[in-house]
Amino acid sequence: MRISTRGRYALQMMLDIATNDHGEPVRIKDIAARQEISVKYLEQIVSILTKAGYVKSIRGPQGGYRLARQPKDYTVGMILRLTEGDLSPAACADKDYDCPKMVDCVSVRIWRELDEAINQVIDKYTLADMLEWQEARGNDYVI
Repeated sequence: MRISTRGRYALQMMLDIATNDHGEPVRIKDIAARQEISVKYLEQIVSILTKAGYVKSIRGPQGGYRLARQPKDYTVGMILRLTEGDLSPAACADKDYDCPKMVDCVSVRIWRELDEAINQVIDKYTLADMLEWQEARGNDYVI
């Protein structure tokens, strides 16, 4: 499994908004400059985040984006699943997957354990955790 740039950039964008929202909406062009990501690509990502209710869009000359909830309310897993879809390493990791070879397949155990391990990690950490780590590093972050 490999996380695409869309998933990584969505996480960066959410973290950037959380970091730079000092009572004012965060502008997409400012995020793009700080993160060195094209505005066009961030517009595609923010559309997904807005439709899901993860960020709020504020219109107008002083407009931009804000998190819809507190950073502690977003897990890394939520953001990655929204932008990446299913993160399972193999289709048979899904307990509802119906495969005629499942009865005799010994590798399914590995795929399910790997899926469980991935989910435990990405669901354990929140944007608030990442903000803490960032502050400990002196606000110099890269994902």
